[in-house]
Amino acid sequence: MTPAAVAVIRPAALRNNLARVRELAPDCSILAVIKANAYGHGLVQVARILEDAGAFAVARIEEAVQLREAGIRKRLVILGGCITAGELRTASDLALDVVVHSDQHVALLEAAAGVVPVDCWLKVDTGMGRLGIDPAACARIVERLRGAAAVRSLTLMTHLACADDHTDPETTEQLQVFRSLLGSWDGDVSIANSAAILQWPDTLRSGGVLRYSGSNWVRPGIMLFGASPLRGRTALELGLRPAMSFETRLISVKPVQKGQRVGYGGHWVAPRNSVLGVAAAGYADGYPWHVGAGTPVGVRDCLAPVVGRVSMDMLTIDLTDVPGARAGDRVVLWGDGPTVEEVAGAARTIPWTLMTGINRRVAVRVAGTTAPA
Repeated sequence: MTPAAVAVIRPAALRNNLARVRELAPDCSILAVIKANAYGHGLVQVARILEDAGAFAVARIEEAVQLREAGIRKRLVILGGCITAGELRTASDLALDVVVHSDQHVALLEAAAGVVPVDCWLKVDTGMGRLGIDPAACARIVERLRGAAAVRSLTLMTHLACADDHTDPETTEQLQVFRSLLGSWDGDVSIANSAAILQWPDTLRSGGVLRYSGSNWVRPGIMLFGASPLRGRTALELGLRPAMSFETRLISVKPVQKGQRVGYGGHWVAPRNSVLGVAAAGYADGYPWHVGAGTPVGVRDCLAPVVGRVSMDMLTIDLTDVPGARAGDRVVLWGDGPTVEEVAGAARTIPWTLMTGINRRVAVRVAGTTAPA
């Protein structure tokens, strides 16, 4: 049975994007961020495809458990950390790294008994204002962690809030705060997200703004999946390739007369005698309900506009200028054309939202295979 909607995952694109990270940050270790079901691309399958990454980062311990149960033995970092003693014991049993971002986490590690020590990543809030310890408390927290029997190693990390905008002074200010904490840090650090990898080279090396003696772990996320994190720059311009093609098929093609109203509310009115197609995908599959009329989809190597409101299971396309279109034809919702960035722009959202919003009823297939992922 052919699925109505399918997300086709492209291993070659994923590997290309990982190679692009390595090209931009040749002296860094790569902590590939594959949280949120690998940004909708499939957690386990992406971990297997990106086996050349140095380590993987996930948001929650249950994601790490899923990877271990699937046989992924690579170093895994839990970005959200452990809240309870039970979670810490699971992390210890499964050899998981944990991010420490609060005094509660420190106390949990100090109180732990009878667990194999874990590798810890101390997150400092240098300006993101979300997770992380106060910079003023960093020296004291480092001392406590180094004295805790449950801690095996310590990496110092932070998260950049505005790295996507090269004109915003916030990143420079955050780096200055981080530098004041480092001194001459004898250990590993982690600073750069996708945007910083692409346009903040000072985050990628020691000896300039930052000084440290260990490894520098970059944390690529969205760029691995072929979307741009930078304002005004496309993925193609940055050497990235889309790792997903979100596709469906036409289930109807029919003529309509000029003046015909189409879809809920009748907001779109045919400006001429037209040919309309109905594609088997809608907001229940993860296609954004609030795209504007004219948002492109790909049909028969042409771009054709969506018309009318997106429905739960269907969307309507103006095929008047796509000769020969018929029921059964492939429809590309995003991929090579249109890109996920273009659709996100039309929906006034971001590519992250679209990728992670693919519904569970959408089939997932790895390119080059016929079996579901």
